[in-house]
Amino acid sequence: MDTVVSAKHFLEDQIPVKFHHHIPTSLKSAYKAANLLIQEEPILQVASAIDNRGRIISWAVDAAFEKLINSGQWPFDYRWVPFDKPTGRYLEIRLNHSVMSVSQIHDPKQQPRNVRFRENKRLNNQPFFDMDDFEEENSVNGLPHFLLVHGHQELNFAHLAVPNARHSMGYIYKTANLMQLPHELPNELPPVEDTDFDATMTLKEEIERWCKENDD
Repeated sequence: MDTVVSAKHFLEDQIPVKFHHHIPTSLKSAYKAANLLIQEEPILQVASAIDNRGRIISWAVDAAFEKLINSGQWPFDYRWVPFDKPTGRYLEIRLNHSVMSVSQIHDPKQQPRNVRFRENKRLNNQPFFDMDDFEEENSVNGLPHFLLVHGHQELNFAHLAVPNARHSMGYIYKTANLMQLPHELPNELPPVEDTDFDATMTLKEEIERWCKENDD
């Protein structure tokens, strides 16, 4: 694929801005549910459980987005995917021509910790976006991967992001803090440049071809 795609435009094609307001709402509900459960259950108030509060939040967030999709408010699909090591499963949100996973992070400028399944997903982004290090590796070899990252322990930020194939380089693109979204979104959005639209359509055609060839 010779065309460089705008990461911002492709992300907004896959998760239109009109659906972004569901993210802070769902996250707030999940954190509230997790905190309530911890307050009401003595077992979750011992020191070892307090140290693992992030796990309760993670499960609550998974449940919130599973509910968001099952209710039809988000027009996407999902599946539970095993980790490379059989230690559990993670929620993979299936978009039209890409996938997304959800992670808690301490620093919004940095990617989640570098575990194998995320590394493999990140590498799927290398043919599509403007990465000088991967200029010659320009064939589709998997679905592009996005991240929904949110604050660890405290819900002070949330971003949709396109991770760089090189973990240390953070993100190719990241939205503004979604926790600061206005309650009402503007009715009109800036027009999409023709070149961005054409590049996105070309990428989607390449992805569809790859999916047919690989039964994904």
